[in-house]
Amino acid sequence: MDLRSYVENVYIIPILIFSVVIHEMAHAWVALKCGDTTAKDLGRITLNPIPHIDLFGSIIIPLFSIIATGRVFIAWAKPVPIDPRNFRNFKRDDTLVTIAGPISNLLIALLCSIFTIALYYIMASVNPLEGSFGFEFLNYMLKMFYAGIILNVSLAVFNMIPIPPLDGSHVLANLLPDDLAMRYRSIGFMGIFIILALFNFVPGFSQVFIGIISFVAKPYLNLVDLFIR
Repeated sequence: MDLRSYVENVYIIPILIFSVVIHEMAHAWVALKCGDTTAKDLGRITLNPIPHIDLFGSIIIPLFSIIATGRVFIAWAKPVPIDPRNFRNFKRDDTLVTIAGPISNLLIALLCSIFTIALYYIMASVNPLEGSFGFEFLNYMLKMFYAGIILNVSLAVFNMIPIPPLDGSHVLANLLPDDLAMRYRSIGFMGIFIILALFNFVPGFSQVFIGIISFVAKPYLNLVDLFIR
């Protein structure tokens, strides 16, 4: 991969950081609405990325992934601290807080689709020979927002895998009987190894995962194609 390709791929980092920040902020905001002020008290309901960014998961891993493969496969921010004892209705509120993150990513994917369309028409009115820097900048932005569609759909789908500590595990646990839910939650961060094993050693799991992403992303991509032909 040449230097130009690295620059183009690294350009997705801003939308990646924005997306994981919004994901965690959505958890915090809904938790506040459900009665828990923990995240708010710790300054996590903010667009300022500094309180949210995990040096390892938000920067080092994505950069390493880009350098090694040219793509971002996984990223995360600092988990939002939540005290479920403050919820008015534990199962209902925990589920609402949980799905807020993935839903925020699907909404960002929609915004990325709209910005992709808008930038396409802006670029169509710019002479690339008269303002090469401006045109290149717009082109980078176009690529970033288009990649942001798939990125955010991927984040939403990945987080809804029903294995701890991912968001989907909270939804499943809240559907289980209390004793079984307690055992299920006890998996904790050991679930990361289960997830890695599924992707690396279970035949067809990665293909199913990619297929789900493609299915969820299709309406967004169709929207873009509707205006860009």
